[in-house]
Amino acid sequence: MGATRDLDERLADQARQSILTAEGSEHQRLRRLVSPAFTPKQADKLRPFMASTINSLIDAVAADSDVNGRRHCEVVAEICEPYPIPIICELLGAPVADLDKFSTWATGVISGLDRDANDKIDNILACREALEEYVVELIARRRSEPRDDLLTVLIQAEEQGDRLSEVELVTMVEAVLVAGVDTTRNQLGCAVALLAERPEVWKQLAEDPDIAPTVVDEVMRYIGAIRGTGRYASEDVVIDDIAFPQGTIIMVSFVAGNYDSEAFASPGTFDIEQHATDSQHLSFGSGIHFCLGSFLAKAELQVALPILARRMPNMALAKPVEWKSAQVTVWGPERLEVTFDTTTG
Repeated sequence: MGATRDLDERLADQARQSILTAEGSEHQRLRRLVSPAFTPKQADKLRPFMASTINSLIDAVAADSDVNGRRHCEVVAEICEPYPIPIICELLGAPVADLDKFSTWATGVISGLDRDANDKIDNILACREALEEYVVELIARRRSEPRDDLLTVLIQAEEQGDRLSEVELVTMVEAVLVAGVDTTRNQLGCAVALLAERPEVWKQLAEDPDIAPTVVDEVMRYIGAIRGTGRYASEDVVIDDIAFPQGTIIMVSFVAGNYDSEAFASPGTFDIEQHATDSQHLSFGSGIHFCLGSFLAKAELQVALPILARRMPNMALAKPVEWKSAQVTVWGPERLEVTFDTTTG
């Protein structure tokens, strides 16, 4: 099945085939070429940098003035928004000086997937054009100056003489930026909002970082940042005796799958012990389009949450969470204000 929506013709005209939309043999080819760049080992290389990044963000927050003896933080703007951009830049080998540009472009381009994308067409196209120009230049530099980064791995990726074309390289880098920034921002926000109301788990994370992988998986099952996706039947298909003719638009709900009582015991309950042995959650998708960046995304969350829990003890909501509109493709808190005790560690 492929993705579709009634786009402004200017967006539709610029739509290009990528690993996110390719099917059949072409998708298999792209995935085969780039998979070695997205292994757990590659993601683990960045864990020290992830820790340094999240610690620097907490340092800035902890330096703020006390509020009734406690620190105050607006988690979305001060931690979630800036966290993934340096990591993606480090991953691609892009200069740190370009952090703000990447953040602006990523936000603009990802909004092209929103339901109201046609209303933001000018900004989307401007961000897409600027990003593409930057990526083309970055690829040219990396061809002549290979480094130990994802872009070099993608440029050198080869199987039986087959390599990514220039256009495929550009779309792959754009996919990494778009898919790897907004999702992490929002999923981290969802996690903090959820755990602010579960102080016992927050304390556990601070005392035992080894439970982070289990906590991350349960957070993503219970409150995933990507709620679902729209697809269309590229051929006639029958699922559970229901016929979907070619061209049928199908809205697939990850939330429904993650709350399936046949797959999860007590799906409406957040339970890191019980659900650790249950089925795989669907927040990374399933099947041939299972998220290539899942190891990186998990690593970012697994590193950030225990450090946040240790350095922001006794965290509590200062105000009710303000959530984003259901119109957005990647969902999470719009504003998340918390208070916490201070710590120097």
